[in-house]
Amino acid sequence: MFERDRNFFRVSEIYTNLAEEHALGKKSLVKLTRKTNPRIVSLILTLKERANANAAPIWKDIARRLEMPSRNYAAVNISKINRHTAKDDVLLIPGKVLGAGLLDHPVTVAALNFSESAAKKITEAGGKCLSLEEIMEANPKGSGIRIFR
Repeated sequence: MFERDRNFFRVSEIYTNLAEEHALGKKSLVKLTRKTNPRIVSLILTLKERANANAAPIWKDIARRLEMPSRNYAAVNISKINRHTAKDDVLLIPGKVLGAGLLDHPVTVAALNFSESAAKKITEAGGKCLSLEEIMEANPKGSGIRIFR
């Protein structure tokens, strides 16, 4: 019984030392990663510059969303766009547009990426597919644009 108690204190001491090292700011177990896609890196920088130059907080918000991990990017189906928009709306999606569903009215959609079927359905409905760079050029102030997630 005495052996068990001695081992218990030894293990307890090890965990206490580990906790102290962690509290003192030793190397964390979480790996810090940066964006590796050069298009997204340059897009984030451009968005921040345009936000400051044009006093347009929409671009700063989109830059913040794109700085997040890609698993947090929006993935929006055509059916959701159809349900929540009216004719000739301008949408900005900080992620990918997917092709599930039907679109029965023309809308202008700016997104980071489009699936082939989504781009085809938007153009067949009379709408436009734009990149984020193109919508920044067309509307530097960002007025009349809805962020869609």
